[in-house]
Amino acid sequence: MPLLIDEVVISIQVDNHQSGGASGRPTELQNKQQIVAECVEQVMELLQQREEP
Repeated sequence: MPLLIDEVVISIQVDNHQSGGASGRPTELQNKQQIVAECVEQVMELLQQREEP
């Protein structure tokens, strides 16, 4: 008697915790977030300069 597999469910869990806690080096995500925050700050400053008379 043939066996038919109708559905396969695969689940994973990924943890991005570094050993060493907060004293370790910044993660890639933290670096990207810092770069984005700095870019946003610079853009806001440029927009404010344009609005000034």
